[in-house]
Amino acid sequence: MKKLKEVLNIIPVYQVDQTIANIEINGVTIDSREVQKGNLFICIDGYTVDGHNFAKQAEANGAHAIVAEKPLDDCTVPVIYVRDTIKAVGLLANSYYDNPTQALQLIGITGTNGKTSVTYLLDEIFQKNQQKTGVIGTIQMKIGERKVPVANTTPEASFLQKGFKEMIDSGIETAIMEVSSHALEMGRVNGCDFNIAVYTNLSQDHLDYHADMESYFQAKSQLFQQLGNRYDAKNPKYAVINQDDSYSERFIHATTQPVITYGIDNEADVRATNLELNANGTSFELVTYKGNIAISSKLMGKFSIYNMLAAVATSLLSDIPLTIIKAALEETAGVSGRFEPVQFGQTYGVVVDYAHTPDSLENVLQTMRAFAKGDIYVVVGCGGDRDKTKRPLMANIATKYAAHAIFTSDNPRSEEPSVIIEDMIAGVEMSNYEVIIDRKDAIEKSIAMAKRNDMILIAGKGHETYQIIGSKTVDFDDRKVAKHAIEQRLKQE
Repeated sequence: MKKLKEVLNIIPVYQVDQTIANIEINGVTIDSREVQKGNLFICIDGYTVDGHNFAKQAEANGAHAIVAEKPLDDCTVPVIYVRDTIKAVGLLANSYYDNPTQALQLIGITGTNGKTSVTYLLDEIFQKNQQKTGVIGTIQMKIGERKVPVANTTPEASFLQKGFKEMIDSGIETAIMEVSSHALEMGRVNGCDFNIAVYTNLSQDHLDYHADMESYFQAKSQLFQQLGNRYDAKNPKYAVINQDDSYSERFIHATTQPVITYGIDNEADVRATNLELNANGTSFELVTYKGNIAISSKLMGKFSIYNMLAAVATSLLSDIPLTIIKAALEETAGVSGRFEPVQFGQTYGVVVDYAHTPDSLENVLQTMRAFAKGDIYVVVGCGGDRDKTKRPLMANIATKYAAHAIFTSDNPRSEEPSVIIEDMIAGVEMSNYEVIIDRKDAIEKSIAMAKRNDMILIAGKGHETYQIIGSKTVDFDDRKVAKHAIEQRLKQE
């Protein structure tokens, strides 16, 4: 328990509607459903709901006090009024949990694609170097060996700071996290003391939230601005930038801290040369400012090399030897749902991938085309209540690279799947596609069509084990559905 007055000291100006001198709190949250007796509840006026409407529920669940930016007339517990609750939650969570990221090496990865893969590559490398790590991202939060589900790519501030405190209590020294544009724009990482910020790439996504690509860039660039303007030899800050990306120079100019670049096509501090890409993985010469070494990886595709280079540059800044980096990269089999093969003894290939942007879908299909001996089939949809402008782009890319595309449902959410697919096929010039709205039927059809040496890409959901239809979340795993369809086909052959 902590005195509320002490936690509030971080905020210079606030008003209270009754005395808080003796109020103690035992946690901070913005979710009224998760409030426990003794918590401080902070009302956030969010993208879809306004937390001020749930203040009474939070009080009923045992909140000792409430922080708000709008008038609350019917609360009996103290209400603390601040100018901006989104900014307040980061400050208060940091204050309550004793500024945990100041005691961690915190690495943040941002970009449209590759964030999850880079975090997991870094985790493999650090563990190979006998360092205990924490990881926060799309798939889960990992504290040492303990795994905790997360609701967003980058969780909200109070959940984050609590997680960082648990990492410290578990003896972890390095935390690696994905940082989404939403999180930066909505202040979820306010108060996080980043040591290394990593940029992967920027391509079209989330234009349902950001007004345009410029706004999307501005949101991402905040991570590099947040590295600060102060140089501290005891607590150095660095930016790691993909030199080959068209936005690279703008991200370099977004920070005052030292920059390490990586790339393939352009000169960079960390570079891959003599690339060889095939169906068994990739190999290349790793050229760095700390020496050169040959890498032979099970990971496929040029995009995987970029992910490895980002991880290498970050690891070198963390004083991890090249020999350790090489061993980790060559041992890793990849990340769940990222170019993940589904094997059940069939004579054709099936790959599940999270590709849900035009750029990521094109990268994966280009990789498959480079080594596929037969035809390529792709099963793909687009999420509902998300950026509609990328739907026809995704469909055009699918028909461009695949012999046959099947457009299907992804996570339709509140939209009708048929309407989403109509948006996808609008303007598609080629006719090598069909529409099968039911995702299970679509996957089964692709597997029924495949011949020896063909390749099937099931794109969009990757590691997800659910499908969001309307307000319901139902069990659905592309990998399980594909494996069952393969098994049934083998029985019939």
